[in-house]
Amino acid sequence: MIEMHDVYKTYDNGVVALNGISVKINKGEFVYVVGPSGAGKTTLIKLMYRQERATKGQIVVNNMNVTSISDQKVPLLRRQLGVVYQDFKLLPKLTVYENIAFALEVTEAEPKVIRQRVIDVLKKVGLTKKAKHLPQELSGGEQQRVAIARAIVNKPAVIIADEPTGNLDPETSWGIMDLLEQINRDGTTIVMATHNKDIVNTMRRRVIAVDHGKIVRDEYGGDYGYEN
Repeated sequence: MIEMHDVYKTYDNGVVALNGISVKINKGEFVYVVGPSGAGKTTLIKLMYRQERATKGQIVVNNMNVTSISDQKVPLLRRQLGVVYQDFKLLPKLTVYENIAFALEVTEAEPKVIRQRVIDVLKKVGLTKKAKHLPQELSGGEQQRVAIARAIVNKPAVIIADEPTGNLDPETSWGIMDLLEQINRDGTTIVMATHNKDIVNTMRRRVIAVDHGKIVRDEYGGDYGYEN
């Protein structure tokens, strides 16, 4: 599903963010990527959806070689992925329905297909009654649910989440995690970068710890392992 072989990432300013990363994530897994600030975990997940390009090495995501595809084929890669951000990245002038539908419109899906899929995911994330609201009319947790709905509306094989609970209070965070768990049970692979010690320690999934650009721990049923 996701494979990295001897991956390096050095930025233009000389900072080495990743230093020889090799890892395999199988279909249907739920994986936490943890580590101190500046350890390289955000770079690691950005490479998966080609937000950043590796300096060296090979990355394969859902049978696509991410390191060698042209820029023109990046949208094709991202149609197979759903990305969830800490700051939601919703379009402020579009309603909840329109924000989710936009992810399908760019793939030129039929209007009938768009309508049915948007209705389905709104129900899944519990926001059917908020379809006509604008993002600023929603709570932080509701906005993140919209972001998740947008990420799953294309029925992606993989969800990549970068600190999806980072701006949320503890109770709301657990609601988001319950939703991600449900999506994972449906068969979607989830890779989530997080600083949330309580979530990692409670849910006990696979934990990949990154420090100084290297994987220092890869443990099934692992704990967070750092002091916040």
